[in-house]
Amino acid sequence: MRRPDAVPGILASADLAATAQSIAAQQEPSGAIPWFAPTDGVPGHVDTWNHIEAAMALSTAGLAAEARRAYDWVRRVQREDGSWPAKWVIGEVTEPGSESNHAAYLAVGVWHELTLTGDLTFAAHMWPSVRRAVDFVLGLQSARGEIMWMRNPDGSIADHALLTGCSSIYQSLRCAVALAEHLDEPQPDWELAADQLGHVVACHPEAFADKNRFSMDWYYPILSGPLRGPAAYRRIDERWDDFVVAGLGCRCVSDQPWVTGAESCELVLALDAMGDTARARELFATIQHLRHEDGSYWTGWQYADQRHFPGDRSTYTAAAVILAADALADASPAARIFKRVADRDLGPSEPADPVACGCESRSMADPIHTRR
Repeated sequence: MRRPDAVPGILASADLAATAQSIAAQQEPSGAIPWFAPTDGVPGHVDTWNHIEAAMALSTAGLAAEARRAYDWVRRVQREDGSWPAKWVIGEVTEPGSESNHAAYLAVGVWHELTLTGDLTFAAHMWPSVRRAVDFVLGLQSARGEIMWMRNPDGSIADHALLTGCSSIYQSLRCAVALAEHLDEPQPDWELAADQLGHVVACHPEAFADKNRFSMDWYYPILSGPLRGPAAYRRIDERWDDFVVAGLGCRCVSDQPWVTGAESCELVLALDAMGDTARARELFATIQHLRHEDGSYWTGWQYADQRHFPGDRSTYTAAAVILAADALADASPAARIFKRVADRDLGPSEPADPVACGCESRSMADPIHTRR
């Protein structure tokens, strides 16, 4: 096992290796990685997005066999239409609807693995799954550019898009385009779709359901790339005091006294990506109060009641810690995946102002168009 590089003054490489082992310890025989170990008799569930994030962390830490088992599971359980169910519990589908950002994130995972290992054979093996997944996702894109968050089990499409989900999909599409070019399978329509989506994320908040109380809607347009430069700093500064609690971390939602490790580490990645390294390091150091002695991380801390909440130690939190540490240390070949894709900046330096951009804002009622 490769020991991830330390973040000096915050975590040693051995600490990060223990965190990776805490993820591997929860991996099911199938290769699936649930959110957490059974808690009070309730098993943890699996979703594709968090599973892939965990696989990225395992690979970053050198647990190559475990990471490849995770990717093989994703490939095996993919549906014919390119999607995955929203949730499994111990191998049984419990939520059959298909979320767009879940499907899209495979492209980020495969590009991360290729960047980290240089293994073109693996990338080619996963390419058909990535292609089907992206086709599924783009089948949910509106004429304006946003991507609806789910296709329901009956085949109908959800009537709204989510800012966090679409921001994540933007990064996924950029990674998918890079992967396609690397495999000599260029997909210019994907690049066009990514540009259209990135513009909507950066300039058209009216396109998305109102989730303003969630910190992810605050930082995800920066984390995933549509928003960078001065606009990113303005966005962070406008709501910093709403979400960041000094000495504790980043809240999950603005109206609850609850800081969470995963959101804090994603904010670290967003700050690092936009060049605010000082605040990124400070926040990363702050969140270490959630670290357990075995290297795992508590999901969150309810500071009004002074207790861990919801009471589990989650694999996705541990994964976010490892990916944030890799970015801060600029350690692995994939450490800059939230900054650059294929030697290009992930996002524009200064997106157009929504008033001055000159585009016509369309109604959410516009029909979905399918690129398949």
